[in-house]
Parts: sequence; C-alpha cells; structure tokens
Amino acid sequence: MAESVASAAVQNVTNQAMTYASHYVRYFFCYGEIVQDFTNQRKTLESKIQRVEICVEGAERQNEVIYKDVENWLTRAKNELKETQNLQDEIDRVKCFKWCPKWGWRYFLSKKLAEKTPIISKLLETSNFAQVGYRGSLQGIEFITSTDFMYSESSKSALNQIMEAIKVVNMIGLHGMPGVGKTTLAKEVGKHAREQKLFDKVVMFTMSQNPDINKIQHKVAAVFDLKFRTDIEDTRAEELFRCMQRVNKILVIVDDLWEELKLETIGIPFGDDHKGCKILLTTRQQQVCSKIKCQKEIQLGILSKDEAWVLFRDQAGLEDDCSILNEVAKEVAGECKGLPLAIVTVAKALKDRSLDEWRDANQRFKDSTHLYDEVLGGVLEPLKLSYDYLKKGNNQMTGNHIQMCFLLCSLFPEDYEILLELLIICGIGLGLFPNVYSIEDKRKRIVEALKKLQKSGLLLETDGADTIRMHDVVRDFAHSLTLKGENRFMVKNKLKEWPDMVESFEYYTAIALWDCSSNIKNFPEKVEFSKLKTLFLHGEEDDLLVVSSTFFEEMKALQVLLLVNVNFSLKGFHFLPNLKTLLCTECKVENFSSSLINMRRLEILVLTETEIDEISEELVKLSTLKYLRLSGVKATMKIPPKLVSR
Repeated sequence: MAESVASAAVQNVTNQAMTYASHYVRYFFCYGEIVQDFTNQRKTLESKIQRVEICVEGAERQNEVIYKDVENWLTRAKNELKETQNLQDEIDRVKCFKWCPKWGWRYFLSKKLAEKTPIISKLLETSNFAQVGYRGSLQGIEFITSTDFMYSESSKSALNQIMEAIKVVNMIGLHGMPGVGKTTLAKEVGKHAREQKLFDKVVMFTMSQNPDINKIQHKVAAVFDLKFRTDIEDTRAEELFRCMQRVNKILVIVDDLWEELKLETIGIPFGDDHKGCKILLTTRQQQVCSKIKCQKEIQLGILSKDEAWVLFRDQAGLEDDCSILNEVAKEVAGECKGLPLAIVTVAKALKDRSLDEWRDANQRFKDSTHLYDEVLGGVLEPLKLSYDYLKKGNNQMTGNHIQMCFLLCSLFPEDYEILLELLIICGIGLGLFPNVYSIEDKRKRIVEALKKLQKSGLLLETDGADTIRMHDVVRDFAHSLTLKGENRFMVKNKLKEWPDMVESFEYYTAIALWDCSSNIKNFPEKVEFSKLKTLFLHGEEDDLLVVSSTFFEEMKALQVLLLVNVNFSLKGFHFLPNLKTLLCTECKVENFSSSLINMRRLEILVLTETEIDEISEELVKLSTLKYLRLSGVKATMKIPPKLVSR
C-alpha cells in the first residue's frame, strides 16, 4: 500500500516536472518554429489592422459613427504591433547577419515570442466585425460651421435675452429688418445650446415665403435619425410628432418665418403635447410674433458706428492703421448705416480694390447714386422679398398701395424723420385706397399700411410717435425699384445745377429736389413732365428758390405738390386739372386768392409759415376741398363765412 502511494506521488511529480520542463526545452530546441509562428501571426495582424482601418475610413466618409469596440480593438492591435516591433527587429537582425546566437539569448527571445503570440492570436480571433459603424443622428450644419458672429451691443443683448428666455418660456420671437443678422444670431443660439448641453436635440430649418413642408420634414427627421415609412405629408407629420415626443428636451429654431405657423403641419409637438420642446423663430415682421403668441419678443437692432467699422474693416481685409485708404473706407462704412448685411456685402465687394476704386465707390455713395447690383446685390435680394411680400394676404390694389406708401418714403432725404401726417396727405392726394371716401378712413388705411411696413422691417421707428424713418440701404433699394417701370422716381439733394434734360425725364412719375440753391444754374422757365404725379421742391432755408409762374404748366398729371422755401405764383395752376394736394411751408405765394378758383379738384390745402395776400371767398368755392390746415400764415386772416360749415 505504501509502495503504491509512493509510486503515484513520484509519477505525479515526474509529470509536472516534464510539463514544466517541456516549455524550457521547447524554448531551446523549437526556436525556429516559435519565430515562424510569431512572424506569421504578426503579419496577419498587420493585414487585419489595414483592412479594419479601410472599413473605418469608408464608414467615416459616409458620416457613420464608429462602434466603440472597433475603436478599442484598433487601439489594442496597434499598441501590440508597436510593442512587438523590437522583437521583430531582433529576428530580422539575426537573419541579416546569419549568426547563431548564444543559447541564453535564444532562450530569452524564444520565451518572449512564445508569450506574445497568443495575445496576437486573441486579437485576430476578435477582429471579424460584421460592420464597423452606424448612421448617427445629424447635428445640423448650422451649428458646426463658422457663422462669423459679431458681438455687438444689440446682438449681445439679444443673445443673452434669448438664452435666459429658453429656460423659462416655450416660444421666443426674434424680429428685425432684413440684413440685420437674425439668422446669424439664431445659429449662435443653437451653438450655445449644444455646447452647454441645454437640450438633447437642436434643429434649425428655414420656412421662407413658400415653405417646402416635405423638405423641412425630412431635414428635421434626419436630426432625429428617423426614416419615414410613407410619402403622405400628414402621415410623415405624425411619425415625426411621435418620434420627437420620445426626446426629453428639444430646441427648434424656425428661421425666416413670414406668417403664422401651425407646428403640427410639420409634425413638431409643442405646448401640452411636449413641454420640453422650445421654439425660437426669426421674422422680419413683428406682427408674426404677435400672431403666433410668442411669450418673449426680442428686436435685433443695427450696429453702432464703432462696431460697424470693426466689422467692415475685418470683412474688407484692412489693417488697423491711419492710412488714406482707411479714411476713405470709414466713409464708405458709414454709408452702410450699421446694417450688417450691407456692411459685409459692400466690404467684400471692395476688398483688395485700389485706392482709386475705393474713392470712386465713396463718391457714388455721396452723390446719392443708387447702389449698383454688383455692390449691393446680396442686400437687395432679401429686401426685394420683403417688398414683394407686402401684397401677401391683400388684394392686388391694396398691395400696390402699400408698396406705394413704401416708395413715397424713399422720396425724402437720408436719415429724414418723416412726419406721418405728411405721408397721409400725400397718399390721399395720390388717390390711395379709393374704396374708402372720408379723410379719416383714408388716414386709418394709410397709417395701417405704414405700420405694416414698419413691422416688416422696411421702415424704422424714431423717438417720436408721429414720425418714421427709412434705413439708407432700404432707401437705395427703393430707388433701385424706381429706375424703370410704371413708378419712376428721381431724388436729388443740394441741387446746384438743373439736370440735363434727357428723353427719360418725360417718364418720371415722382421727383423730389431737396435743398436747391436759390441761384441754381439753368433752372428752366417751363418743363414738360407729362406723367409726373408727385413733385417735392425744397429750397434752401432763409433763401427762397424763385420759380416762374409757367414752370408747372406742362405737368398735366400732377396730383401732389409739396413746396418748401419757394417763391412762386399760382397763375399757372389752372393748367393742373388733377392737382389734389398742395402743401406749402415757409413759402411766398403770389396771386393766391385770385388763382384759387382754378384748382377745382383740390382736396387738401396746407399752408404753414407761408406768406400769401389774403384768405378770400374763393376758398369756399373749392367744392372738393376736404382738408384745410393754416398755421403761421402771413396774410389778411379773414375767414370767409360758411367755409368751416361747408
């Protein structure tokens, strides 16, 4: 029994010793086999890494997200390849010099190779990936590209207000005139929201005047990695609706909204349907914010003078120095009046141009020459959209009259604060909104039109409630509209010499001549403007412009006449059968009382700080007169009986 146990113990020890010793024996006597096995496995790993990398590159070109296990495998495989490079170098060195290493060296090399080979084999066993990546949700190109956002006082304030508002309200409206930077700011909001991880998803799309709902739905779906199962618009909306409801926090940026939007038509859950979905919309028209019931409305204003120059200088590639070129460039930048779109467009158009070309551009601005398409094409396009949209929701006649109110504002000088009352009486004189008959009703319609223009961003507010203003770039756009067509305008400032009479003069429907010198050269005795309906003639202050009594005789179509600082006679006015509005400010009018009888269709008469002979009985005979204003009139003020009652 004892011998049997002893024999078994000896056998066990012998087997363990043989097993233990066999590895060492193999390291000594199987060196070539171990080297060959290691070399083959390592080469296979190199090939496999190359194949996986090619698959990864292909997936990345398709914007796929690489699986984590694939990335981890590549990292481990490359590290293993790097770590075993010195062993491969040792093997290659032995082959190169064909020397037989010492037994001790062979033993240790063989041992290291034998230990590494199973690790490489394990990597090869786990390298067979069915696919290396997957299609991830798109982030939105708007939030990963540079937007050239500039922190102005207005944009910084608006950005801060929006970032605070999205934490507490669900619907925010950003409004402002075309080209002021609403889209750029909205993109910046999206970038901030993503970077600060305020939302799980941020999506932005443009509505425009004629929105493509199908295109918008597919863009939003791509962000949520949703593939529609149908081409039916309503069904797609429901699929998108359900998909978005499963995401906790969403920011939807709706850019360039023109009218009230029903979010459900696209498939965007909102309000009680999804309290975590916030909406930021941008629009040119403040009334859109009101219609859609925005809980927070924010207006984006223009740049300050210093901010405008910094932006202009950067876009034009100018150095920050006191060069002659910069002095000219500052004047050009000033003509853009703080409107970012105009600044960028003009600066880029003049970038790398010569000093002479800069001076020429500056002179064109100063001469009130209309901004050419090659300079302001990028600005005019969005303004044209706003202008055309004025007809939206109105019949053709109403739309045309709203547009005419806009064009009327362009007759005034740059930065001029235009009296609403002046626009009203001019509009009435031109016969706008003929379907309403009383002066008060016409006033209401014209005021509504001006408010629409203001809310559309085509007119600006002023400090006074009774005036409005037109941005200079918008004014130049309006002038570009009146270079041809049925409404052809001419506007001149500080006229020293009467323009050369050319064939196109007969086609003008409105002319405004401001601050004309009293000794203007070649001022004509008579001009023929057969289609002229509106004439503004403004002399210099304290130096009346003297106009011949025959000057107006050939203006048969004239309906509105505004005269400031002018000395003239009413004698020739019997040739003006269509004159409806006559407004005189600081004028001297000869033959006033005796010539009133000739103006049978006059509806509006305004005399302010004007010298006339007397207020006579002839006023009573103006049967069509509906509006009379006399203020500071220098005359014998004897109000005729029955004038007011009539």
